[in-house]
Amino acid sequence: MRPVYDFRGQVALVTGAARGIGLATSRAFARNGAVVVLSDHDGDLAGEEAERIVAGGGEALALACDVADEDDVATLLGEIDARFGRLDMAFNNAGIQVPPSDAADEPLSSFERVTAVNQRGVWACMKHELRLMRRQGSGAIVNCSSLGGLVGLPGRAAYHGTKHAVIGMTRSAGVEYAPRNIRINAICPGTIDTPMVQDMLESQPEAMVEIRKQQPIGRLGTAEEIAEAVLWLCSPAASFVIGVALPVDGGFTAH
Repeated sequence: MRPVYDFRGQVALVTGAARGIGLATSRAFARNGAVVVLSDHDGDLAGEEAERIVAGGGEALALACDVADEDDVATLLGEIDARFGRLDMAFNNAGIQVPPSDAADEPLSSFERVTAVNQRGVWACMKHELRLMRRQGSGAIVNCSSLGGLVGLPGRAAYHGTKHAVIGMTRSAGVEYAPRNIRINAICPGTIDTPMVQDMLESQPEAMVEIRKQQPIGRLGTAEEIAEAVLWLCSPAASFVIGVALPVDGGFTAH
């Protein structure tokens, strides 16, 4: 049975909201009464999903944004401020993968691309979200790291570097803003059944077989399972939780 939260009258932002974990979390926020802003670089797809949420009785708005562009992020948060005058919850979920590579051979283009989205994107989103939350004196932010923010795996130096960075930013900003009634935490999903992971299953079958073997639960996680953890971290039920990097990984990092 899913927990039920009362997010009525609150505004939630989800980045990377048009697919996978972001979409599942957007639907969960709306189901629990929040007005949810679905942000994605694919604004058309985000718009379609927002319309589905509204058709189902929820409140949703889609806004296109490339999180790697700080000006785009500033415009996104400015639009939220203009429309709603507040931001109560944010899930900085947008992220990408790059092809695995020997650390000695990884191209600069891959490093710069994954860093721009996964690290600088979270930094920019958190920066501009905090400006709204600081003004109102409350809020909760969840940044999406990964099991790759907690461990190392061969061929993943650049990607895992960005996910470790997310945890570092979360902890530092978390202790900075805790006295201001703003809670910042990170979530570390394991291998989740999303479109991005399906692409990995097809392109890197050997690596994915090994990853699945290392999940003691014996299966992939679901986007909905991650969404439930995000909502908990945003809710009053987690009111004393600050700066954590919460594994939701089927036991991967427990052994």
